[in-house]
Amino acid sequence: MGTGTPGTPGYVAPKNGYGSGKAIGIGVGAAAAGVLFLALHHHGAVTGCVRQTDDGLRLVDEKKNKSYALEPGSVDVKPGDRVELKGKKSTANGGSAMFEPTKLVKSLGSCGAEAAH
Repeated sequence: MGTGTPGTPGYVAPKNGYGSGKAIGIGVGAAAAGVLFLALHHHGAVTGCVRQTDDGLRLVDEKKNKSYALEPGSVDVKPGDRVELKGKKSTANGGSAMFEPTKLVKSLGSCGAEAAH
């Protein structure tokens, strides 16, 4: 016969119960939510300097060193501004990268003298 207590067919519950596994699950879930928030928070945002070119205003992405033609939108920026803009990236028929800003997230001051030319 079994060596357990009468009424328990061989299963013994953990001494500390099930609380620690639940806490770990909650911690992992919270960490995943934090990473997802950060990824989506900056989705569609570009930080860089606004430059005047022969074709109009361009935004040079600081992180990717990529230049976008700024489509006229609801955001008022000037050459020499360093900004973080939220909007939609697209490609024109000629293959050039375009950015349609929808929101000025942050005005980060000026880029310096070389960016305004």
